[in-house]
Amino acid sequence: MKIDVRLDRPLTDTVAEAIAAESAGFDALWFAEAGTDPFVPNAVAAPVTSTLGLGTAIAVAFGRSPLTVAQIAWDLNALSRGRFMLGLGSQVKAHIERRYSMPWSRPAARMREYLLAVDAIWSTWETGAPLDFNGDFYSHTLMTPTFSPSVREWGRPEVHLAAVGPLMTEVAGEVADGVRVHSFTTARYLSERTIPSLQRGLSRAGRQRSDVVVSLPLLVGVVSDESDLTRIAEENRRRVSFYGSTPAYREVLELHGWGELQTELHALSLQQRWDDMAACVDDEVLNTFAVIGEPSSVAEEIQRRYAGLVDRVCLYFAQGLQEGPAAADLLDALSKYRDAYTTVGGRQESLERK
Repeated sequence: MKIDVRLDRPLTDTVAEAIAAESAGFDALWFAEAGTDPFVPNAVAAPVTSTLGLGTAIAVAFGRSPLTVAQIAWDLNALSRGRFMLGLGSQVKAHIERRYSMPWSRPAARMREYLLAVDAIWSTWETGAPLDFNGDFYSHTLMTPTFSPSVREWGRPEVHLAAVGPLMTEVAGEVADGVRVHSFTTARYLSERTIPSLQRGLSRAGRQRSDVVVSLPLLVGVVSDESDLTRIAEENRRRVSFYGSTPAYREVLELHGWGELQTELHALSLQQRWDDMAACVDDEVLNTFAVIGEPSSVAEEIQRRYAGLVDRVCLYFAQGLQEGPAAADLLDALSKYRDAYTTVGGRQESLERK
């Protein structure tokens, strides 16, 4: 199991944070599309690192042309010498239409075609064959030598698709290199909904579980004393309430019998009653979604919940890697579990379960 980290820090912190992530021993550093174009910090981090994986978590696909994404992902993979991973997601209808002013329809079908279009563009750059992609949503039929990359040594990066619902998860199983589940998920939802949906997509394409990496961005809180516990629990309670207010994520809550909580949170979000939303998330709900505690207990709980389900875990530290020992302490605690897993048919299974 690989251990990654995600940062939403100011762009000016990118160099220091990337160096810190590589020095600490993380496997990859991911940048979100939250106030900053996620491709930019990857371009900043690539020249100051040498072994650290880099990626977008995620870039909004439907806000961009497949050609635009194919070009920048290719360039970043060349700049990082093969270390870049392209993480894409659909976002939701309101943001695509009202924030990006782009079309929205049949997101799973559109995303499947989007990834096939990117693949077709990359294939043209790799082989020199004419570009001839015609689909229901996208058409790419012109590529000349002038507009083709001159650097082909590193080629295409991996493509990781963000997915919550079954249809998008099936698309990931069918045409992506990885599926990046949402942090608003649970071990039960992964085992009962996500993995079966992924397997349906894999089967449709004649692929194996080993062909797709399952990555889990975790809601974690590392505490050192009781005062930390109260503060960090509240921060995560707010995150859970925010995600829980989104109708697209209702299915996760419903699986646990908490469907009405989503109704309540959504109504409060329309009134922008953020404090009241957080108060609706009790400890049972909070601790089902987030893992909070001192480093060793957090590491043990991550292993208990997710061994055999995911191939990568991605930790999120709002304060960054430069402020305090939390990230390094948790990574040290988790590292002992890296060797406690073995790949069996593409899945990471605990040796204790064999």
